Amino acid sequence: MVNKWTELATGPEPPETVYAVIECLQGERNKYEYDKDVPGVVLDRVLHSNVVYPGDYGFIPRSYYDDDDPFDILVLVTDPTFPGCVIEARPIGLMRMDDDGEKDDKVIAVPTEDPRFAEVTGIDDLRDHRKAEIAEFFETYKNLEADKETAVLGWEDRAAAHDAIEHAMDLYDETVDAPRS
Repeated sequence: MVNKWTELATGPEPPETVYAVIECLQGERNKYEYDKDVPGVVLDRVLHSNVVYPGDYGFIPRSYYDDDDPFDILVLVTDPTFPGCVIEARPIGLMRMDDDGEKDDKVIAVPTEDPRFAEVTGIDDLRDHRKAEIAEFFETYKNLEADKETAVLGWEDRAAAHDAIEHAMDLYDETVDAPRS
């Protein structure tokens, strides 16, 4: 079985087009995580709060971010896919976030193969209410977990998302894929 974090390419044309390995599904409360040691998707927990994911959520392969995890990506989908699905996605923006004192930004993207998102090229193409729903989810989904705090710090454009993806690819190369002596 292929390790989707280390053996799958970041995307066909990163940072403009990336792959998203889906862990959590739009409309669900299950918090799945890709376990590179299995390798596969395992149930980490069920969200403690009465909220559901606002899109399919996962990570970008061959990326490593400032929170010491693969870089998070939320793909806005018409219908949920399944845990472990790989979606070719077009980043449209970046949501800056703090999770318990750690930088935990999220790439916001749309699937390249869904014509319903063909005109969505930047974060400002989303309705304000859609962005508010996404922010509300990430600000509240850990509220009922002991001693967990999150905060959405703002939205940035597609160029910022591309820069963050390049940063995550560089960190992966330096940290995970670094030659061992």
